Amino acid sequence: MAGARAKSTAQAKKPAARAKKADVRRSAARPTRLKASAPKVKRQHKFVASRLGAGAFKADGLRTYAHYRDLGIKHATRGMALAHVIRFVGQCDPKVVSKMHTHQCDFQMIYVLKGQITTEIEGQGRHVMNAGDSWLQPQGIPHKVLDYSDGCEVLEIVLPAESETIELEK
Repeated sequence: MAGARAKSTAQAKKPAARAKKADVRRSAARPTRLKASAPKVKRQHKFVASRLGAGAFKADGLRTYAHYRDLGIKHATRGMALAHVIRFVGQCDPKVVSKMHTHQCDFQMIYVLKGQITTEIEGQGRHVMNAGDSWLQPQGIPHKVLDYSDGCEVLEIVLPAESETIELEK
């Protein structure tokens, strides 16, 4: 009798174990749905094409030693992003250029299109960047331009389009 009980108890456990494995298989087959904390609003960007032509660069930007070519991204993204080409003009004057500052933005990436630019980024040291090089500046990190070559041009992408620049040195 004891043997019959042991056999029936073992047989009773097998279906339970099979059921657990089946549940695991079923749950693995079904993708889990995560609840989003807030619905994402998709902004519809406008199409924009920017063509290089006469008067494309203007001396209407943040720095007196640079001319800016707006690529139309700010308007097309309704202020979500800014993209412009910065052309450094004239001989680099360290008294004017080398001022430590920060930008209060969420994202700032620079890609060197032409020439060479030397920057200093707090905690990262001095960097000589050549055409084809790029860097991402962490939010609010103090930095400064130390030097640039004649005809140096960089592409700068910033999010959001409107952000404050704070000069740390006079």
